[in-house]
Amino acid sequence: MDISLQKVEYRYQENSPFERLAIEDVNFDIPSGSYVAIIGHTGSGKSTILQHLNALITPTKGTVVIGDRKIEGGQKHKNLRSIRQKVGIVFQFPEQQLFEETVEKDICFGPLNFGISESEAKKRAEKALGEVGLSKEFLLKSPFDLSGGQMRRIAIAGVLAMEPDVLVLDEPTAGLDPRGRREIMDMFYKLHKERNLTTILVTHSMEDAAHYADQIVIMNKGKVHRQGTPLEIFRDAEDLATIGLNEPEVVRFQKKIEEKFGIKMGQVHLKMEDFTEELAVYLKKKVGSS
Repeated sequence: MDISLQKVEYRYQENSPFERLAIEDVNFDIPSGSYVAIIGHTGSGKSTILQHLNALITPTKGTVVIGDRKIEGGQKHKNLRSIRQKVGIVFQFPEQQLFEETVEKDICFGPLNFGISESEAKKRAEKALGEVGLSKEFLLKSPFDLSGGQMRRIAIAGVLAMEPDVLVLDEPTAGLDPRGRREIMDMFYKLHKERNLTTILVTHSMEDAAHYADQIVIMNKGKVHRQGTPLEIFRDAEDLATIGLNEPEVVRFQKKIEEKFGIKMGQVHLKMEDFTEELAVYLKKKVGSS
């Protein structure tokens, strides 16, 4: 499902003494099947954009196109609920939204709420549970008897059971250790490929944006600062520094190695395995020529 933001502006508490401009003149496209990361500091407008992606809020001005639905600023729109069935959002700490007495009931809640039959909802629950790496034995357990990591996976399964075309991830690794972060992000990437999802990652993590995304949109002070491929974005350290963002750790490490040994690699690497592979080739050649 394609998504497009066209000259989008949003003001909180419009026409009140507390009116605040959150985003303005935001333009970018998210093609169907792509993996797009939206990055920027707190207050840059990321969260406001996220809420536009499934019509939790509608623009003050401009247009948001979600599939075949066009949502124009300043107008009232009906049946926005159907959009939320197609665009699933995994919010920060989704495990805090669990409330049912069993895992199965919690995962089934969304599909049942959208009119899916109970038998179909249960099939979806079992499938989604497997996709997040948990066995069907969890279905009859209480989600509140499980570990924090398991609870998060169950909450994610509840979103997947809706069978969305678009998956929006709002800082999905918040509170996890490095191993847990990598496992969750790899899981989402696998789902992205297997389900042919349009995936949108809203994150502070330069590493996750570099490692997984096809395209990156940088937000700064409510506007789109830059957009491009991860390589285009992260090879320009000076531009990132002007808005207080850092390069991914692997890029910084590569520069230190190049400076220390007086070498220049063929390109900027965004994955550690690619960097170490080229470094190994260079060192092998150097040893061979000495």
